Amino acid sequence: MKKISLIGSTGSIGKQTLDIARAHPDDISVRGLAAGGRSLEELTQQVKTFNPEVVSVPTEKDAAALKDLLGGHAGKTRITSGEAGLIEVATVDGIDTLVTGVVGFLGVKPTYEAIKKGTTIALANKETLVAAGCVIMPLAKKHNSKIVPVDSEHSAIFQSLSGFATRDIESIWLTGSGGPFRTWTIEAMNNATIDDALKHPNWSMGPKITIDSATMMNKGLEIIEAHWLFDLPPEQIEVLIHPQSILHSAVQFVDGSVIGQLGVPDMRLPIHYALFHPDRVSSARVPRLDLTEISKLTFEKPDYEKFRCLKIAKEIAAEDNTLACVLNAANEVIVEAFLNGAIKFHTIPEYIYLVLERHKATSNPTLDDILESDRWARQEAEALVGTRV
Repeated sequence: MKKISLIGSTGSIGKQTLDIARAHPDDISVRGLAAGGRSLEELTQQVKTFNPEVVSVPTEKDAAALKDLLGGHAGKTRITSGEAGLIEVATVDGIDTLVTGVVGFLGVKPTYEAIKKGTTIALANKETLVAAGCVIMPLAKKHNSKIVPVDSEHSAIFQSLSGFATRDIESIWLTGSGGPFRTWTIEAMNNATIDDALKHPNWSMGPKITIDSATMMNKGLEIIEAHWLFDLPPEQIEVLIHPQSILHSAVQFVDGSVIGQLGVPDMRLPIHYALFHPDRVSSARVPRLDLTEISKLTFEKPDYEKFRCLKIAKEIAAEDNTLACVLNAANEVIVEAFLNGAIKFHTIPEYIYLVLERHKATSNPTLDDILESDRWARQEAEALVGTRV
């Protein structure tokens, strides 16, 4: 029986993780859940189904509301709140794996604390390595904590590297669909609406990640994540536009061989792999790929001038300082401003540039340096989108 905790249980990754756990009641036990305050009714049903040891919500008010919703069904489940509650869920005694399904910088501290206990991290929260990779990876090595990526691209690379070492790699290829604006002109993108940007052609994801796909910032963040996860310099990490989203990523080895992982565009596959790693376990919940139904697989080079967020992130990937943390924080705030209708789509990279230009980077940062850089970048970005709309 594998015992897991899950932060971000009512999000896209969280719900699909619980879908797999529900299908494997004899193999997976859910010991902790954490979710946002907007989905308390859904969290209530999750608690009733899985009877976790501890549950966390953002505020004490949310905790009181959850207790009321659960009524007599709370049982022995402890209900906590705030950052301390999130960390409690991440570090509950006896768990084997923490699934980080939460979006954004919020995942850094609970992941940090779980790693200190030697817990395996099923990492769906790419921001943890983007913002704090220089701290997280040495910590994981020190505490013998395994990080198994859940991002479909990094899961594909992780699987393709099985049995090989970093020295065997010539390059890795991060594939991306190109998002909703792959075929749009720059002029057309200047007038893109929120609805336009949320129409991802292949994947069903949360709004923030979907916008990151539209700007291709997601691929930029994935370059930084791959740099830390696989201990590779950015120049060995390439992005390929692959509109069909069937090849999830690939590794080219020094002998010229290419090994990749294929599958339908469904996050249950990498989640399932991470939950059962290192075993391969059959599951009816994971959809199968039928190669006979695929007419073609195509690949293109990305347009770095059209997708300026990708260009920014690729430039920053080589930096061993707090710039990547600032990039991540600014992007979160600025994407939220776009989703709220405060700024135009095409101004997203412009605002990010402005924040980065104003930052005095700290080299070889500590976790405290990263936390402070994140705070500063959010404050700076909020001021920009508030005064320059």
